[in-house]
Amino acid sequence: MTPKAQKHSPARKKTGARQAPGRDVPPQAQAPAPETAAEAAVSPAVDAGDRERLRHGTHHDPHSVLGAHPVPGGVAVRVFRPYARAVTVVGDGLRAELHDDGDGFFSGLLRLAEVPAYRLLVTYDGTVHETEDAYRFPPTLGELDLHLIGEGRHEQLWQALGAHVITHQGVTGTRFAVWAPNARGVRVAGGFSFWDGTGFPMRSLGGTGVWELFVPGVGEGELYKFEITRPDGSRTLRADPMARRTEVPPATSSIVHASHHEWGDAEWLARRARTPVHEAPFSVYEVHLPSWRPGSTYRELAELLPAYVSEMGFTHVELMPVAEHPFGGSWGYQVTGFYAPTARLGTPDDFKYLVDRLHQAGVGVLMDWVPAHFPRDEWALAAFDGRPLYEHHDPLRAAHPDWGTLEFDFGRREVRNFLVANAVYWCEEFHIDGLRVDAVASMLYLDYSRGPGQWTPNEHGGRENPDAVAFLQEMNATVYRRCPGVVTIAEESTAWDGVTRPTHHRGPSGFGGLGFGWKWNMGWMHDSLQYMSHDPVYRSHHHHEMTFSMVYAYSENYVLPISHDEVVHGKGSLVSKMPGDWWQQRANLRAYLAFMWAHPGKQLLFMGQEFAQGAEWSEARGPDWWLLDPAYGAEADHRGVRDLVRDLNAVYRATPALWRLDTDPAGFEWITGDAADDNVFAFLRRDADGTPLLAVSHLAPVVRHDYRIGVPDDVPAWLEVLNTDAGRYGGGDVVRGDVVKPEPHPWHGRPASLRLTLPPLGTVWLRPA
Repeated sequence: MTPKAQKHSPARKKTGARQAPGRDVPPQAQAPAPETAAEAAVSPAVDAGDRERLRHGTHHDPHSVLGAHPVPGGVAVRVFRPYARAVTVVGDGLRAELHDDGDGFFSGLLRLAEVPAYRLLVTYDGTVHETEDAYRFPPTLGELDLHLIGEGRHEQLWQALGAHVITHQGVTGTRFAVWAPNARGVRVAGGFSFWDGTGFPMRSLGGTGVWELFVPGVGEGELYKFEITRPDGSRTLRADPMARRTEVPPATSSIVHASHHEWGDAEWLARRARTPVHEAPFSVYEVHLPSWRPGSTYRELAELLPAYVSEMGFTHVELMPVAEHPFGGSWGYQVTGFYAPTARLGTPDDFKYLVDRLHQAGVGVLMDWVPAHFPRDEWALAAFDGRPLYEHHDPLRAAHPDWGTLEFDFGRREVRNFLVANAVYWCEEFHIDGLRVDAVASMLYLDYSRGPGQWTPNEHGGRENPDAVAFLQEMNATVYRRCPGVVTIAEESTAWDGVTRPTHHRGPSGFGGLGFGWKWNMGWMHDSLQYMSHDPVYRSHHHHEMTFSMVYAYSENYVLPISHDEVVHGKGSLVSKMPGDWWQQRANLRAYLAFMWAHPGKQLLFMGQEFAQGAEWSEARGPDWWLLDPAYGAEADHRGVRDLVRDLNAVYRATPALWRLDTDPAGFEWITGDAADDNVFAFLRRDADGTPLLAVSHLAPVVRHDYRIGVPDDVPAWLEVLNTDAGRYGGGDVVRGDVVKPEPHPWHGRPASLRLTLPPLGTVWLRPA
């Protein structure tokens, strides 16, 4: 902020009033003359000890010294304005020039009975600024906020800490507040102070470790950081951990933000709260926003992404991490600004607009959330106030062995509060419908990626991290309680018991459930992709890789993820994992996607894979959209696969048998899971009323005529509702348009059977006609 320059007031009129040297107070504002010599000798100047602490940024309570304070003989006004030439106190009928005490300190004794309303005229070389005195205001944080922060239970922490434009005692400015319990002193610096925090020391509020300062006149859009004096006396300039807006990387300043977005998604939120997500269609399109349409802003994406996702029939998008991160190549998985959407694509309100438009198009928004670790950047969270604060105090516990980052100290209540409130923040402030929590396994195990001697067992001698368990339970319980209809999803790659069990249910581990709504089924992903990578001639020897998932399918609530992790770092795209020539690769992909959409669990597919992109994903390039250009002749290739995915979603959403009982064993029946020599898998999915859908996958490159499939005898006729070999998808068009009637020929342990023609490398769905 640059205070407005003011004209000098008219010249003083001479009066008969008594005046202290260098002071000018009208007679009507004078206090009674001092009664004793001791009172008359009181000096208003800041004493040597306070001057030293203020100059060096180590004062815990600058408000007790600076500002206006009643003293014997009147009111002492003390101002610390480095680089100022003069400071004058002005008010209603009041004008008093303060004495220059040196080193930027100014003081004066006003012969007044009580502290007046006043402002400051600060003279610099060539200009005069009129401003409020930041040190005349009481704290802006109440006892309840401080109590909740101290207890680690402030579920809306972002409303207390950070930078907030407020009106305090009739004056508009910005309240700055930061948690830095080890700091010897904290000052706020920014554009309004020419990045010199010397004149803006903050006060420590009790034993909470919170520092606070209300700076009048500072408004939204101002850049700022916190200048922290560490325990060893050195200083560090830090971005605000609670900043809700940041500069565009590689710049690192925080920005004062006030939201002005008006939401238009009330209907969506009401509907979301009424529909249990486990009993609803849930088909997810995973997106890396910066590269989906490279160069697009949040608002430009809001015109493109909702229309595309709606047309493709996905129920949700999952956004790879949106929170601010310094290195774009991390794809957002090394977060420094946990409360700020990345500024690369626009402002926080721009991101809200994107979410709003997706909701209005009927598309839910999931977001990757990364509470497992954070980078070591010296301007961010690492050793924030000079000592380990957000990270664990034990270096072995703090250092993440895989990513060169630091792990959060989940046992510290303030750190848990920072993260739990952050999860709530995205759901409440940005209307996010679900959080996919990254790297859960790395939190749960003390020995994760650590060898002997690199970790210490827990108090029971085990490898589990009870602090991380307690954090995840608290986060899930809090989010589900506060945000109706929101779902949490764990990326957890081990066999930890009870990831999706409610937190109050105890399991064999003794820890209780973690409380997630869904868990990524990494086992299914690995096994099924392994099977599909084999040449069909060898698939009979790996048949179990496609069936084993049903052994544990109902041990947790699962999402089937074909995510970005499977199409980067030399793994190739999804279609390139398939064996055979280009025709067979696409046929394998189409059959696999239809198998996936029919399998119990929810689906997730990464961008570009919906149209069989041949190259693996690059964040610098994004999807190869040109492959869909008709001029490229892609109708039978990439456009065919895209059309299949669109139709998969359409049939899926219209068929409750494919999603109503996803978490109930009653929703699935094998017809044949052991036809290894034929490379055939056949099963029924059922709705709650028993209505079936028959899915048959044939993963050999030959046509099988009159292939018999056992079926129940209570369906008089079946109709092919989807066939991945259809010509419009780029297949050989081995399809059947008429109904198929069962024969009273028992097969596969069923009283009746169908004779089908199975297309090569194809999946067929049939429903009751």
